[in-house]
Amino acid sequence: MDSLVSGQCLCGAVTFRITGEFERFFLCHCTRCRKDSGSAHSANLFSSTAMITWLSGDANIRTFRLSGSRHVKCFCTICGSALPFSQADDGVLVVPAGSLDGEVGMRPDAHLCFSSRADWDNDLASLDRFDELPA
Repeated sequence: MDSLVSGQCLCGAVTFRITGEFERFFLCHCTRCRKDSGSAHSANLFSSTAMITWLSGDANIRTFRLSGSRHVKCFCTICGSALPFSQADDGVLVVPAGSLDGEVGMRPDAHLCFSSRADWDNDLASLDRFDELPA
């Protein structure tokens, strides 16, 4: 049975629905994904069969393809949030996990390009944890 998930950008201008199953979930630490996300890694879900329906804001969607690479970023032109895209070479749907509303429903399969991780991306589970912003 196909699952149904929805998502949106940070400002809410772009909304979408995905029907189908995700096959893989990777955390990529390559320098491109770190620069793209501004964080330690990107967190993307992959599906070769899922279908996306753009519900609103499709005029606010832009795609950037890094020349000489397979790196792609789809984003909202208003708030800059990462959005899903289909890879041109194989049609695989790539969905930034953080763009989904609600639970993802699966655990990441693996870290990719782990040897390229940032020098501060070690033993992060040992850091203090706060449920809200610290005072």
